[in-house]
Amino acid sequence: MQDNTMFNVCRSEGRPEAFDTMSEPEKNTYDFLDRLGVSYVTLTHPEAFTMEECEAVRKEAGAPVFKNLFLTNRQATQFYLLMLPADKPFKTKYLSSQLGCARLSFATPEQMWEMLRIHPGAVSPMGLIHDTDHRVRLIIDNDLRDIDLYACHPCVNTASLVMSLEDLLTKVIPATGHDFTWVELRPE
Repeated sequence: MQDNTMFNVCRSEGRPEAFDTMSEPEKNTYDFLDRLGVSYVTLTHPEAFTMEECEAVRKEAGAPVFKNLFLTNRQATQFYLLMLPADKPFKTKYLSSQLGCARLSFATPEQMWEMLRIHPGAVSPMGLIHDTDHRVRLIIDNDLRDIDLYACHPCVNTASLVMSLEDLLTKVIPATGHDFTWVELRPE
């Protein structure tokens, strides 16, 4: 394990050593990835709530920062996990029209926990591991299509996982029983 004091980040190949002190959702994430044989690096760090804090950590990872938003329709009958570039503004009308649904808003923290076993600040596609009823639809902005490395939280915001986007899309997401939809979100 390598310690980087500049960002107070510890780097581990695979799961970190402090496995026994982790929350159940985080343990489930590492177990899931290991069962799939996915190669990943874990960066453990202080809580990262803001995009700026995530940016500092992910610079160490060598992977771009993304926004992961947990959204729902007005009736709270459809749920979406949206991945988009961190610096890209999000306008609900563009996504709603492509999905053919009413205007979207942020889902509640309670809904987030119920379906994905994550709290605000830790939203990640890794939460789909816990969505065994397949209530959440993964939506990915087309601007992410050509990236190589992907970094996200393992259901907590005190760590970040780095893996190939290809592994995320061809191994991890299918193993959760979900699929994903590419969308073209306008940057304006």
